[in-house]
Amino acid sequence: MSGSVLSLARPAAATNGHNLLAKQLNCNGNGTSGGGAAKTTVASAITPPKQPQLAAKVIQQSQIVCFDVDSTVICEEGIDELAEYCGKGSEVARVTKEAMGGAMTFRDALQVRLNIIRPTQQQVRDFIQERPSTLSKNVKRFVAHLKAEGKQVYLISGGFDCLIAPVANELGIPLQNVYANKMLFDYLGEYDSFDVTQPTSRSGGKAEAIALIKKKENNEDSLVTMIGDGATDLEAVPPANYFIGFGGNVVRPEVYRRAQYYVTDFEQLMGQ
Repeated sequence: MSGSVLSLARPAAATNGHNLLAKQLNCNGNGTSGGGAAKTTVASAITPPKQPQLAAKVIQQSQIVCFDVDSTVICEEGIDELAEYCGKGSEVARVTKEAMGGAMTFRDALQVRLNIIRPTQQQVRDFIQERPSTLSKNVKRFVAHLKAEGKQVYLISGGFDCLIAPVANELGIPLQNVYANKMLFDYLGEYDSFDVTQPTSRSGGKAEAIALIKKKENNEDSLVTMIGDGATDLEAVPPANYFIGFGGNVVRPEVYRRAQYYVTDFEQLMGQ
């Protein structure tokens, strides 16, 4: 029988010299530097935003703002960083590439990658302590701005809640406002499986999560904006009303091409 999901409070930030310059390029606004490699690209530094003033107005009009996490709220891709930490980085990268090419469903890719990594609870604890996530530039200030304006803020991710909980805590986002996958462990703390009942464990899950959020907020007329770097974020409209692409860490050409609004710094959404 599977045990409960590991959920940890964020430890004090650790800093070291590993790719610190890369982190500083896009993640030095008010983020916390850990030991993992940031996903900063040259493309993100030179990509022009698309209609940032109108995107800021969209944010002003929205009652609910939802964020992707990996490569959006944080600089890293959590599962890739965990795989590298556990010595399975190259194997998982190969599966990720196959999945992006359409060779398998999102859930199948998730299952295959986790079966390769098979992290223990202790490894996850150590990973969070030794390799804390790096907040993207200005995201902490932007989230504080949204909360001050009375907006509801959610995190929606195909990653795992045990890795995202420390990020949510740092941003002051209640854990009940986090929609993510859950690792399950046995009574010895060994990896068992993941919770397939979570909407984010399957294709189209972010749209499903937003529909649940609208129901939770008890206002189907609320304007919802999704912010993210990936195609799964773009496809959350509908039921989200708007999508704003984010390229501050990595630029995905198809998302940039299809997005009506696109920013490379969260400051561009604050209307200042």
